[in-house]
Amino acid sequence: MAVTLETPLARVLGPKTATSMAEQLNLHTVRDLLRHYPRRYASRGEMARLDDLQKGDRVTILAQVRSVSTRRMRQRSGTITEVTVGDGAGSMTLVFFNHKHAALRQGAWGLFAGSVGSYQGKLQFTHPDCHMLDNDTGDDDWARALVPIYPASKDVSSWVIQKSLKLLLGPEGNLGGLVEDPLPEDMRTRHGILPLAAALLDIHRPTTMEDVEHAAHRLKWDEALILQLTLAARRRAAALEPGTARPRRAGGLLDAVDAALPFALTDGQRAVGEELAVELDRDQPMHRLLQGEVGSGKTVVALRAMAQVVDAGGQAALLAPTEVLAAQHVRGIRALLGPLGRAGELDGDPTGTRVTLLTGSLKAAARREARAEVAEGRAGIVVGTHALLQEGVEFADLGLVVVDEQHRFGVEQRDALRAKGNRPPHVLVMTATPIPRTVAMTVYGDLEISTLRQLPSGRGGVSSSVVPVTEKRAWLDRAWERLREEVAAGRQAYVVCPRIGDSPEDAAGAEDEPEDVDGAPEDGPQGDRRPPLAVLDVAELLRSGPLAGLRLDVLHGRLTPEEKDARMRAFAEREIDVLVATTVVEVGVDVPNATVMVVMDADRFGVSQLHQLRGRVARGKHPGLCLLVTEAPSSSPTGQRLAAVAATSDGFELARLDLETRREGDILGAAQSGKRSGVRMLSLLEDEELIAAARAEATALLETERGLADHPGLAAEVARLATDERADYLEKA
Repeated sequence: MAVTLETPLARVLGPKTATSMAEQLNLHTVRDLLRHYPRRYASRGEMARLDDLQKGDRVTILAQVRSVSTRRMRQRSGTITEVTVGDGAGSMTLVFFNHKHAALRQGAWGLFAGSVGSYQGKLQFTHPDCHMLDNDTGDDDWARALVPIYPASKDVSSWVIQKSLKLLLGPEGNLGGLVEDPLPEDMRTRHGILPLAAALLDIHRPTTMEDVEHAAHRLKWDEALILQLTLAARRRAAALEPGTARPRRAGGLLDAVDAALPFALTDGQRAVGEELAVELDRDQPMHRLLQGEVGSGKTVVALRAMAQVVDAGGQAALLAPTEVLAAQHVRGIRALLGPLGRAGELDGDPTGTRVTLLTGSLKAAARREARAEVAEGRAGIVVGTHALLQEGVEFADLGLVVVDEQHRFGVEQRDALRAKGNRPPHVLVMTATPIPRTVAMTVYGDLEISTLRQLPSGRGGVSSSVVPVTEKRAWLDRAWERLREEVAAGRQAYVVCPRIGDSPEDAAGAEDEPEDVDGAPEDGPQGDRRPPLAVLDVAELLRSGPLAGLRLDVLHGRLTPEEKDARMRAFAEREIDVLVATTVVEVGVDVPNATVMVVMDADRFGVSQLHQLRGRVARGKHPGLCLLVTEAPSSSPTGQRLAAVAATSDGFELARLDLETRREGDILGAAQSGKRSGVRMLSLLEDEELIAAARAEATALLETERGLADHPGLAAEVARLATDERADYLEKA
């Protein structure tokens, strides 16, 4: 039987193993199995430490049998066999009921896989899967010294994968006839890259860790180059896409916005504004990402771009992640434009436009009126939530799409709004989470990037501290005292909790809140943790305890839109001293008088969320205070992460920290697309130079007269990515 990379695994391994691999590991073909790389390598003296394991972990360990004992059970019939294994650093017990593994004898080495449990305070495996590697067996894989440990599953252990690959590779490990190298030879020579067949053999059957490093370097090049070729092709296609120029017009809405601004634009805002103005004046659609520190004034830059589009006869749509933020945007824009934002009303300026709000909670009559304003072109600026994406929302001439806080939207949602233009509109996506260069070159590689680093003058600045309540309980008491001091001085405060309350519908599934925080790492198994603190519970405790007598209210996703809007208005007008809220206040909420942010269970939030929450205070002239309350020990990884957040307000430094603490696949889009990431080896944290080199090679290849015509292997890999879920993410991001 001739085997190719596309051969189904069932024809090579048999139906039972192939079915388990497909269902549990998403491996279907020979190509999939060859690209299923080890996650680490074990050898005697170089193993995962047993004393690093925690209850609930599902792991494969390499250890040596130290003792074996079998005895009758007291409470029931049968025997129990206890095997003590060690790795030189720690030990644990394997437990077997009514079964004795013949190969489990003192001195033997083996691989043991299972879920870590505990008994009387000691870690143990109960009936683990075992694969003995004693030298007496003649196991040639053990003789190689490095044993690959693969990502495995309940029914497909690491050694099943190892044996399956051994069957594919054969005793000689000859992949020459199976694998065709897509990378040009001159490129491999230029960058010191191994041939693909050699790299695959060395990654699965290495002799030394140096073999692994060279193989991984080559396989990273495959991933980086294919991604960069795909992105470069999309940039070239976007440059040829027909759009509509939206030139600047003197004496229009943009000039009125500039005249009405109650502050001077920063140099950064002016420079980025000029970039946008030039691109809006072109007949190719703008595709730009605007990143900037929290509070750097991105919304003003976006408003000026929207005004330019309206001056040119088009419409601008601003997509906001929450109704609270959408309503705030509308209030702010209407207040700034004055009569120019109320065209058609009695006190409106007929030369202006209308600013229309469209959300899912609007009553039927209001929704019909809003949709009519949008469809007939009376609304030049349309602000909304996911409701903008619904069928029945039609634009007369959509010229600009602005996506606020892009990380809160899926790619399909952004694309759905973009598709509502008669011709492809200009697109501006904004984020207050600065993006590391490697992420910019991958996830956002088809977008031009503008950056706002400068904060408006007159801001008070924020100081941050971690409050470790299990170690220093008095610090929490002092935190509430500091909050009261700020309120006594005429200022206001937020207290943020991870969830709403204890009712059955409390899954934080409302439009205004995500299902969960963004990947905050945890110490210890999930089952050992108490439930996260809830807004309703904390608010009641504060009312009757340390904040008694203050004007306190709550804000969360289960309130009606009218209630949320009323409470935000009351807070903005200083009728509320302390707002106890969920992450509904995470983005965009702007109350200059608020100076204190207390984040309860701060360890439940990701780095970017904490940075966003901190950005809600000190937006006026008074200095701010952010207190990160946690039960995590200061010495734990989570405690250290919180300390790092408190130590700097530099969003770019925190972006790197965020990258260190989140899974690679999340960064690259798997979390948003809901599907497996196509990137397995490439590290956005460690491979910046490699990604930059691949980007340069991809650009150079596509700029040649024949492009990829002389490189059919590369063209096939790019085409394969185009049929993968990754392509949709890259195109729509």
